[in-house]
Amino acid sequence: MNERIPEFGLSAQGIETRADLDWNMVTARLVETAVARGEGKLSADGPLVVETGRHTGRSAQDKFIVKDAATADTIWWGKSNKAMEPAHFAALKADFLAALGSRETLFVQDLYGGSQPEHRVRVRVINELAWHNLFIRTMLVRPEEQDLRKFVPDYTIIDLPSFQADPERHGCRSETVIAVNLTEKLILIGGTAYAGEMKKSVFGILNYLLPETGVMPMHCSANMGPAGDTAVFFGLSGTGKTTLSADPARTLIGDDEHGWSDTAVFNFEGGCYAKMIRLSADAEPEIFATTKRFGTVLENVVMDPVTRQLDLDDNSLAENSRGAYPIDFIPNASDENMGAVPKNIVMLTADAYGILPPIAKLTPDQAMYHFLSGYTARVAGTEIGVTEPDATFSTCFGAPFMPRHPSVYGNLLKERIARGGVDCWLVNTGWTGGKYGTGRRMPIKATRALLNAALDGSLKDAEFRTDPNFGFKVPVAVPGVDPAILDPRDTWADKAAYDATAAKLVDLFVENFAQFAEHVDEGVRKAAPSVA
Repeated sequence: MNERIPEFGLSAQGIETRADLDWNMVTARLVETAVARGEGKLSADGPLVVETGRHTGRSAQDKFIVKDAATADTIWWGKSNKAMEPAHFAALKADFLAALGSRETLFVQDLYGGSQPEHRVRVRVINELAWHNLFIRTMLVRPEEQDLRKFVPDYTIIDLPSFQADPERHGCRSETVIAVNLTEKLILIGGTAYAGEMKKSVFGILNYLLPETGVMPMHCSANMGPAGDTAVFFGLSGTGKTTLSADPARTLIGDDEHGWSDTAVFNFEGGCYAKMIRLSADAEPEIFATTKRFGTVLENVVMDPVTRQLDLDDNSLAENSRGAYPIDFIPNASDENMGAVPKNIVMLTADAYGILPPIAKLTPDQAMYHFLSGYTARVAGTEIGVTEPDATFSTCFGAPFMPRHPSVYGNLLKERIARGGVDCWLVNTGWTGGKYGTGRRMPIKATRALLNAALDGSLKDAEFRTDPNFGFKVPVAVPGVDPAILDPRDTWADKAAYDATAAKLVDLFVENFAQFAEHVDEGVRKAAPSVA
């Protein structure tokens, strides 16, 4: 008897199919199968290299949550959480199950979302692609083999890239659909081969469930110092979450999704999903090394068809090229995927306006303000004449994954900061000496030196000034860091241009935060920036 095949199978869930079912296959078998089926190719050093087609990132506009009696008043409906009628989901489900029934082969993995046993969910993932099954096996937490036989899922994800949705019949926007039914505990993904949709769907489940238990779900990376002190890094894509948490002097807990319980910071996942474009062996040696390991899945990374050598600088397939690898590929990763409750919280922003300092100390009210704001600024687009950076506000540093109102997560954060006496920092990994196009990117060595000083406690002894626009405390001098970069205004040749740009950024913050003002207390409202 194969102990990897559960007693509670698909038929017990009402899913009937004539397909051959490959249950809980291990990495080597899934790689072999993906290559044999032409889904991907091995690079010279061992990773499986795949292409995701036209979808090289999440299809945020094609994600829906079923609006029913259980979710009507608990979901933060709006841009990030769009409603689907139960009748439309029923039609979509029927068509998905019919599609499953006609497949010749399906791949199924039984996995955990969450590393702390009392706060995890059991997830069954059904795929038509072997490499997708390998991806999700890599990314989520793998049960012990002896637990697979008795596995009964809490939630099920069915991912069929070949499925084409019908907007009229299914109540969606296009042929691509990600439909979440929290009542039926079923997620249907169709019309996209981007594997990240699966992992983010599990994140969304935990973000919905955990606040009711008092656990704070976070879109963040986390690591631990030698003394067991945990640091949490919030940040949107491109701000340095993965890079800065993969510090050889600290133990990695995880790079993307975590929970903060009364006793631990715990990783939701068992793998990492890092950006690969222009990855540097010098700046990010631990992550770079994963591109030479069997078991890594590389998405949309360009590879020479003859030599099978990778070109990480080539963005012709995607700017968002990615690598998924088991967390233990990082040499200093935590064996338990967990650490103590945090001593430090770091909020990362890549400010392309060049206004924010490289590091600032936040009060609890300021921390909640910046957490709810979730600010970063992307570089100017490629259109002719577009020269201004693009400000992005993604509340809780992850609005697309937050089903509940942001104030739920913000109040949880503020409460936990106060209870634990946590130090909070805002770190700008973006531009200095001017906005994008004029200034330069913040030196990563300076960022690391400032972070190290914050995390080892030595920054507490520094002399601070108060930023005239944002009101937070900024160090005047830090050993090993050029003091010239600590005051952004001093780095600009044109001081009037700095003042004008700072005023614009302040206005953007104030305008964005208006949506939250009635949901927070006076202290948080007073933490808003104002023009000096």
